[in-house]
Order: sequence, then structure tokens, then C-alpha cells
Amino acid sequence: MVPVSERIFGSRSIPSDLEIARAAQLYPISEIAERAGIPADAVELYGRHVGKVDLSAIGTMADRPDAKYIVITAVTPTPLGEGKTTTAVGLAQGLAMLGHRTMLTLRQPSMGPTFGVKGGAAGAGYSQVLPMETMNLHLTGDFHAITAAHNLLAAMVDNHLQQGNVLDLNPHAISWRRVVDVNDRVLRNVIVGLGEKQDGIPRQSGFDITAASEVGVILALATSLADMRARLGRIVVGYNRQGDPVTADDIKAAGAMAVIMKDALKPNLLQTTEHTPVLVHAGPFGNIATGNSSVVADMVGIKTSDYLITEAGFGSDMGAERFFNIKCRISGLKPDAAVVVTTVRALKLHSGRHRVLAGRPLPAEMLAENPDDVRAGAANMLKHIDIVRSFGVSPVVAINVFPTDHDSELDAIAQISEEAGARWARSTHVVDGGEGAAELAREVVAACGEPRRQRFSYEWDESLIGKLTAVAREVYAADVIELSPSAARELERFEKLGFGDLPVVIAKTHLSISSDPKLKGAPTGWTMPVREVRLAAGAGYVYAICGDMRTMPGLGKSPAAERIDIDGDGNIVGLS
Repeated sequence: MVPVSERIFGSRSIPSDLEIARAAQLYPISEIAERAGIPADAVELYGRHVGKVDLSAIGTMADRPDAKYIVITAVTPTPLGEGKTTTAVGLAQGLAMLGHRTMLTLRQPSMGPTFGVKGGAAGAGYSQVLPMETMNLHLTGDFHAITAAHNLLAAMVDNHLQQGNVLDLNPHAISWRRVVDVNDRVLRNVIVGLGEKQDGIPRQSGFDITAASEVGVILALATSLADMRARLGRIVVGYNRQGDPVTADDIKAAGAMAVIMKDALKPNLLQTTEHTPVLVHAGPFGNIATGNSSVVADMVGIKTSDYLITEAGFGSDMGAERFFNIKCRISGLKPDAAVVVTTVRALKLHSGRHRVLAGRPLPAEMLAENPDDVRAGAANMLKHIDIVRSFGVSPVVAINVFPTDHDSELDAIAQISEEAGARWARSTHVVDGGEGAAELAREVVAACGEPRRQRFSYEWDESLIGKLTAVAREVYAADVIELSPSAARELERFEKLGFGDLPVVIAKTHLSISSDPKLKGAPTGWTMPVREVRLAAGAGYVYAICGDMRTMPGLGKSPAAERIDIDGDGNIVGLS
């Protein structure tokens, strides 16, 4: 019997992620910074193995040439995920093995999923970001800063009501809730202000998870401290009784929020298991927000390497669409290639012949050798290849190899990729680290040498309805969008209030290219229902809600928190 701490990969067994991370020999973070060419006076040490990079480095390195810019995206994932972060880490290591200077930028994991179903998000096996425990638990406190700044604004909103409400803020039109970085379903809907008169004005409100905070999206999209301060001031907390927006600047909270967020704006520098530098910064949700790491991390990384790799949340219809349409426009950076991570199990799921549930093992019949199931679900991968090409960059299919895969199934993915004219490579980075991703790295280098022509799904001067329709049709392959009466009214109101030139985010399920999680493969000819639209004026977009989007997850029957502990020597156990 193989110990619980080991996993079988073919004829090999490897230790758990935590054991691999703990056994790794880390370099001092000052040495990692020096290798990346980050000025020493711009690195603020958080212990020996983590640092923050002051934004002064961007100006200091401005004359350096830009790196090639690569985005990591994926097919529509199973509820278990397809190893996109791990593949990003492996690719960075693979490029470094080929002699290229590389930098990787990633989002910071939320502790909600860490203690919930998903577990940590630092990679896996021999392609991890280290220190793994630090990355998954608090890091340098950026999420706590987001939580504090967000909740300070909420407190000042309620205090404004209590102290006379000179802005005539409508208590029934306050949209600013509170946040906490824990999965806690009972906080989704709460009544605040209960008790005596001095305890506040009673009203209905609720909590979201910190990763859903608009403050976190502002952290991800701000290009400077001044830009972050301005964006915080533009946050709309609700509306007055005349229907006009009330902002954080109106409440006089934005300055204090910026003070709380000042250090959080500096990206965090870590390293991989093979000492490749990684900037970990920001962590907005991929289904209701932008789902990308920060603009400032990329502005630093683009000047420190030959190849800058960044990851976008979920599939190309989600994080990558927002990467191209929003993040790249704000940063001004132009991607050279995109990696589409795919797996045998994902394509088998999209055949429609299997069912996968989060937190449960894959069904036995799904693990049986069956390349026909792979071919039956390949339409999903082909659609994601087309989505990437629609933005003007070359796709590379990364086949993330799992121990349960069969050669015939892997060969089927390779053949389908070739027939679609896409580069492809198998990658065994979980077991082999950078060496296992070397072939993928070669294909990415080749793709970066191909012509590119940056394109967007829409222009920012189009109407909000026009932008939503463009994404629905061009990215999701929907025929039409269907607005609820209230959504139509809100879009019209946003246009009249001067928000019509903002980009759009479509909040939908990540389990389908459509807005229906039950529709697998590459559905066409469907109608996208928009039941509600909301304004994120500080972050700078309007988002449409399609389906039931949870901004506060709940814990499962056996959350990961039950297995996480600490031993007598202070070592964390059970973290994955």
C-alpha cells in the first residue's frame, strides 16, 4: 500500500505537494530579485523568502526591452480544475531550463477555497510556488488590507445614515455589502443595525467573500498609487432618493481606504520549486470579476525577463476574454501567444457521457481507456482555440498529463490540435518540473515568433448593450441576449449617468461556455439571459449577471479545514 502522503504517477510515486514544498531548498528572495534584475532598493523583505516590489521599479526599469507576453488559459474546466496554475509554473520552469529569463505573474489564493473544497492554489508536485504555506495563508496581508478597506467604507456608509444622512442616501438602494475571506453561507443575507437606537439604522445587507470585493479588482487594475486612489473614490456605494449615485468620495472614505491599501499595491515576489521568480498579486474572482492578477505586477514583470507568463482565471471565455478586452487595454501590453490548458478528463466530461462532482473522485468509467470520449468532447477545446485566435494571438495546446491518462487518449488530443492548426505539447511538469514542460516551452517560443494582430471584441464607445451582445455572440456563440426588464432599465440608467463608455464583464458559470452549467461541449444557437446588471464604477466596468452567481461560497460536508492542522514543531499539516 502506498502511503497517503504519496501519489502514483504511472509506475512512479511522488510525495505530497506539502512534502515537496517543505523539502525544497529556497534561495533568499533578495537573490531571486537580483537574478530578475529588480533594483535592490525596490525590494522590501518579508522574512527571507518573500518580498514586496515597490512600484518605483517600473520607472527605474523603463528603458529595458519588453519581454514576450504569454497568457495561460484553458478549456472549460471540470469542477476539479485542470491544473492551469501548475501548468503556468511548469512553463516558467521549462523556459528557464531552455536558458530563457522568465517571470510568472499569478493571483493570490483566497483562504476561502483553501479551507473549503479546492484547497491551495500554489501549483502541484514539482511545479509549485514557494513558500507554499505562506502563499496559501495570508502571504503579506494584501487580502486583509482589502477586507479592512472594504469594511471601513461599509462602516462609514452606515455611520452616515446614523449621523443625519446629509446625502439623502436611500437605505433601500445601498449596494455596498461587507466582506470576509472565509466561506460562510449564513452571512449571505443579514440584517445590520439591530438593537438600540445607538446601534445603527436597521437594514438588510450581507457579506461577500473578499475575492469578490470591488476593492480587490481595483488593486488588480490600478496602474499607480494615484490611479488606485482615484478608483477608490469612484466606487458607487448606492443611490440617493433622487436616483443619483453616491460614491466613496462623497462618503469621505476613499482617502483612508487608500492609506490602508498603500502597501498592498506592491506586488509580492516569491519563487518556484526551481527558483524561477514569481510575482503574486491580487485575486479577483474569475466568474464575477476580472479573474486576472494585477496590472502593476505585469508592468514590473515585462521588464525583468525574456518571457512574461500570466494566468487568466477559468477558461478562455472567462478570464482570458477579460484579459484581452480589459486588462491589456489598461496596461497597454500586447500578448504574443496564449496557452490553452486541456486534459483528457475535461474533454471526456464535455462528451456529455460522464458526470463530475466537486470533492468526489472521478467515476470509474471515466478513467477507462476511451479515446472516442475524448474526440466526442473535443468541440470544447476547438472553441477555446478559436476564442484565442479571435483576439489575434497564436494558441498552443498544453496537454496536462494526469497519471490516469492513456496514450491513445493523449494522442487523440494531439491529432485534433494538429488538425485545427494549433501547436501542442504534452506536459508532465507535476512529476518532472521544468524538464517535463520543456517541449511545451519550445512550442511557446515558436508561437511567440508568429505574426500577431491584437483585436478586441468591442470598442469602448459602443453602447453597453452592444458590448454585451458582442461578447455573447463572438466569444460564447450565443444567438442573442435576453434582458430582463430591470436589467434593461439599469443599462439605460447607467448610460444616462455617464457610464456607457465602460467595458463589460459577464458574470456566468465557469462550467460551460454558455450561461447554463449543464450545457457541455461547444453549445451554439442559445439565448443568454441577463437577469441583472450592476455597476463597478471604481474598478471601471459594468457587469451583467447570467444565472445564479454566488459571491459568498459555503463550506461542503467535509471542508479542507477539517484536515489542516499544526504539529508540535510548528509544521503545518494537511494543506494541499
